Amino acid sequence: MYIEKAAFAFQTDGAPVDCKAFGHGHINNTFCVTTDSGAKYVLQRINKYVFKNPIRVMANTSSVTNYLRQRVEDPRMTLHFLPTKDGRYYYKSCDGEFWRMYDFVGGFTLDMPESDEDFYQSALAFGRFQELLSDYPADTLYEIIPNFHNTVDRYVQFKESVDMDIVCRADEVREDIQFLLEREEKGGTLQKMLTAGLLPLRVTHNDTKLNNVLLDTATRKSLCVLDLDTVMPGSSLYDFGDSIRFGAATAAEDEPDTSKMSLDLHLFEVYTKGFLEAAPSLTDMEVTMLPLGAYIMTLELAVRFLKDYLDGDLYFSKIAYPEHNLVRARSQIALVKDMEKKWTQMNLIVAKVADQVRRK
Repeated sequence: MYIEKAAFAFQTDGAPVDCKAFGHGHINNTFCVTTDSGAKYVLQRINKYVFKNPIRVMANTSSVTNYLRQRVEDPRMTLHFLPTKDGRYYYKSCDGEFWRMYDFVGGFTLDMPESDEDFYQSALAFGRFQELLSDYPADTLYEIIPNFHNTVDRYVQFKESVDMDIVCRADEVREDIQFLLEREEKGGTLQKMLTAGLLPLRVTHNDTKLNNVLLDTATRKSLCVLDLDTVMPGSSLYDFGDSIRFGAATAAEDEPDTSKMSLDLHLFEVYTKGFLEAAPSLTDMEVTMLPLGAYIMTLELAVRFLKDYLDGDLYFSKIAYPEHNLVRARSQIALVKDMEKKWTQMNLIVAKVADQVRRK
């Protein structure tokens, strides 16, 4: 009943006649709605447990997508959220749940790239997202998850968990703790630069996995960026760095054999090329710091995984076995170590690609 009322609450082309479960997302409940005019829409119930303030989530997403719609040459290059019949971008049902609706756009997504071109297309999509929003006043957006990539604050919380050691796990991971603590100063670099104004505050996506890029079925080119729930103020280096951490790694983030985890420099170059081609307005400082973005995003996640292991697996609670978060942390630590070994090469690749892009 609530789904039906939600479907009828929005300003659709025609009256809804069909509503079916849609997609494979794990956070929000998603449905495909068809109207009597043949129009199709995506209806979602926002997960209030994950997103404590759905109204702010929709304020950010609707503002950003409305801004993008004025700047794209193809309407499929951004999501289009529909207002309700009373003009809001969300509907609150009688059971207290929040709903939203946007135009259905044909296309497909991939969990993992099937070719270099797929990874390159994701880089174009997220780089284009940065470029199109380069003039957007990022400081007017709500911080949906406060201090999400504030690595300085992440380290403060990590050290508190080490000191409290509430489930008595610290002794078995002293070497891992020490490794992360030795890199605390470097880990806080981006946050300190943002605070000092050395890096511009930008609109950031904060979940730059390949499966959040919609690809055109006919051309396999990137169309738009999906899943805008975590759009908020931040640094372009967050989005670039997390893409590299996830997409240019040679193993899954919970691979128990750390010898399999390394940075694929070829994929690093592929993504850097696409990102810089699509985002020419990045400052020289941002371009120079791209390798550090990848490094710090990887380090930050290692800190978060190990903190959660010390806390008794409270945040990353979906674990397959007791040591799962420890395995995740050590996998990210292995990737940090490999980046340190390849640091000179990473910087040379960025410099080379940046020079090539400028010459075009």
